Amino acid sequence: QVQLVQSGGGVAQPGGSLRLSCVASGGMVSIGAVDWYRQAPGEDRDMIASIDSTGQTKYTHSVKGRFTISRDSDKNTVYLQMNLLKPEDTGVYYCNGNILSSGLWRAYWGQGTQVTVSS
Repeated sequence: QVQLVQSGGGVAQPGGSLRLSCVASGGMVSIGAVDWYRQAPGEDRDMIASIDSTGQTKYTHSVKGRFTISRDSDKNTVYLQMNLLKPEDTGVYYCNGNILSSGLWRAYWGQGTQVTVSS
């Protein structure tokens, strides 16, 4: 079964750091472009960072300079390193990625992971 599995997250103090991982699994798969989304309490799910298959990255203004998206294609994994965390970074984080499996590209969501930034 092809899926994106997230790990990381948790609780951090303001100014702290956390790292999220998003791994494509389920047999012979390759991961293409991946986006990270954040859904704050009571808010819509917003895209905050993206990386394409060549490694080109984009960030929304609120996280630029603090968050870094990267990929390890050999491990079919995309990371989101979050530094200088702020309380407004609190929310559920989701990865959304294109996965190649059995000759077909499909988009998958990770299961989501909670990030809480609080003193």
